[in-house]
Amino acid sequence: MTRGYDRLVRYGTVLFDLDGTLVDSGAMILASFQHATRTVLSREIPEHELLSAVGGPGLREQMEAIDPARVEELIEVYSAHNAGLHDELQPCVGILDALAQLSAEGRRLAVVTAKRRTTLALAFEVLPELRRFFDVTVGAEDTTRHKPNPDPLLLALERLGASADDAVYVGDSPFDIQAAKAAQVGSVAVTWGRIHSRERLEREQPDAVVDTVEELLGAL
Repeated sequence: MTRGYDRLVRYGTVLFDLDGTLVDSGAMILASFQHATRTVLSREIPEHELLSAVGGPGLREQMEAIDPARVEELIEVYSAHNAGLHDELQPCVGILDALAQLSAEGRRLAVVTAKRRTTLALAFEVLPELRRFFDVTVGAEDTTRHKPNPDPLLLALERLGASADDAVYVGDSPFDIQAAKAAQVGSVAVTWGRIHSRERLEREQPDAVVDTVEELLGAL
């Protein structure tokens, strides 16, 4: 991993998505969707359908798309199952070192996620070493409109007192890239989340697509 402070710093403010970007949660999310749909609906839904909207609309919107008549039950069963898996939550490989480097360079860091704040708090409880890097967090309840709308990113910038001209959003979903463009900030797509394919990310034409943390630091 690159060390030192002589490399080019493109962005003074770096906003991060959570799932699949900072934490390796793709398998947990899929397992909880499968558990909820099997338990509540007695249905087998293809994996790609269950994951297609992850990272964009909030959990309620995702469940409404699956079955608008059973939304509350689906959310309840999903949430209970997902919370039970959080003890196994791990940061993405190399991300803690990357955050330490960005912080040491004086970057302003924030998390912008579609997760509800209770679930975000649970992730930070399991991974306290992750929480310490972030000046600001924005969760699902903080804005009325969610990604790909720019409102969550713009709120994070407002709370940081930062300008869009000097900011970038790092995420693993097409909705992250769309939100970044709508907020007029830079966009970097990471592939290690394995929730969305590289091809789907590339179709959104982010400023960069990266496969490793080292490539991410180079892009920032």
